[in-house]
Amino acid sequence: MRITLLGTGSPLPDPDRAGPASLVTAGGTRLLFDCGRGVVTRLAAAGTIPPMLEGVVLTHLHSDHVCDLNDLITTHWVMSPGPRPLRVVGPVGSRQLVDRTLAMLATDIGYRLDHHDDLTGPPLVDVEEVRPGDRLELGGLEVRVGATDHRPVAPTVGYRVSDGTTSVVVAGDGVPCPTLDELVDDATAYVQTVVRDDLVRQVPSQRFQDVLDYHSTVAQAAETAARGGVGALVLTHYVPGMVRGTEEEWRSLAGGFPGLVVLGDDLTWLDLETMEVGGA
Repeated sequence: MRITLLGTGSPLPDPDRAGPASLVTAGGTRLLFDCGRGVVTRLAAAGTIPPMLEGVVLTHLHSDHVCDLNDLITTHWVMSPGPRPLRVVGPVGSRQLVDRTLAMLATDIGYRLDHHDDLTGPPLVDVEEVRPGDRLELGGLEVRVGATDHRPVAPTVGYRVSDGTTSVVVAGDGVPCPTLDELVDDATAYVQTVVRDDLVRQVPSQRFQDVLDYHSTVAQAAETAARGGVGALVLTHYVPGMVRGTEEEWRSLAGGFPGLVVLGDDLTWLDLETMEVGGA
């Protein structure tokens, strides 16, 4: 099983980083977690197109994590050789998000139906809303749902994906909490969005400093990983954006975790069996 950081950016525009999105692959199964800006382009760079996805899995409905759902839906529809639903899994509210996205796309859908005789109907999207404690199977992989703490944003969930040998937890945004600890416990790898609190506090903007209220710092992510005894801590969604050449500064802040710390540019990947790390 492999985890690829498709987009390591945040709501702040960054010319080098797409919005939050991660790809879990195992055998022929591909699961996309979140769909921030530029996700379809990053999927292509990783050798994947939307019709190849077994599912799109959402951690929460903050705009930076879902803003390119419309591109996924449209591209999945027009690139599929025949009618095939796109499966979307997410917390309560995901169905309404999809319905409103399809409503926004209605004009474009009409244009394409008028133009292409082989498109016989609108995009098909199957939505499954999940809650903490749920378990489901996606493409032969077991997925367990756990609560995360990103208040006042709610509900928010993380996912533990297992192929029977290795497991990865994709936590989304949030601060440490007991239910996240339960999800992370003894996982092979743990993916966490992080902020540099030392840098954020230097910015004279209350709105910017507010991100500290509900995002894990690098040190907090390291502490969660250490408590869980995971093999690798994978950092993403860097706030502020991680400048090239400062990777070791970020890594040093995770000093409370004795295992492998993975971070880097978009398309950085980790093989969970070999613990090999690579990039595009």
